[in-house]
Amino acid sequence: MTGIPPFRWWRTVFFLIPAVSLYTIVLGTISIASSLFDKSGDLGHRCARAWASLILRTTGVHVHVSGLDRLDRSRSYVFAANHQSIYDIPIVFASLPFQLRIVAKDSLAKVPFLGWHLQRTGHLLVDRSHPGAGIVKKMARLVGEHHSLIVFPEGTRSVDGTIARFKRGSFALAVDAGLPIVPITIDGSVHVMRKGRLTVCRGDVTFTVHAPIETKSVARGAVRDLSDRVRAIVTTGARTSVAADTSSLPRR
Repeated sequence: MTGIPPFRWWRTVFFLIPAVSLYTIVLGTISIASSLFDKSGDLGHRCARAWASLILRTTGVHVHVSGLDRLDRSRSYVFAANHQSIYDIPIVFASLPFQLRIVAKDSLAKVPFLGWHLQRTGHLLVDRSHPGAGIVKKMARLVGEHHSLIVFPEGTRSVDGTIARFKRGSFALAVDAGLPIVPITIDGSVHVMRKGRLTVCRGDVTFTVHAPIETKSVARGAVRDLSDRVRAIVTTGARTSVAADTSSLPRR
């Protein structure tokens, strides 16, 4: 806990973790139950948005969203965001008014309630060593149901807020499915909960939605250029200093 006020550690361990666990169990159970009669997973997604909003409000994280006017609510997209914190997941679900499905590693399916929710409500859990051609078919089905996908192309969370090179896999899937890609910049969540730290802090996060990039005319061989282009756009919206620390945040 070096450099971190003790009250933040106590607040995280004895208040935030129990609260988030309660939200996950209750809303996860409702979501799983809803999947028995709602095969689309739409009701489960409403539970996910409620779960996300409760976590952010309880923690004291304020998200400032801009750029939603660039999107057509009747279309499906692949949202590609940088990944600063585990809090990015509730930030995305609370900020985007779309039926979202995550492309994530299949090991998440083993997580109680959260993993069960992902399995039962149509999220794409992928074995990264053997993704398989069936993923494109699943994406096509989701598009037909007016769902959108969220991916974190860095593949893992950033330790210090810097944006790593984007992996090509999710962009190749978007090109194969003919889905437009929407770059998303999440800035400031690294200060809320940094990778490798248990402590959670209050804070302000900016969530910038950039203009969609059409992929129907993108050749399969140009996927690397596409991923680099999306990363460049995402990077322009990120202002978080790698030298900043959670201990520098103002107390509220």
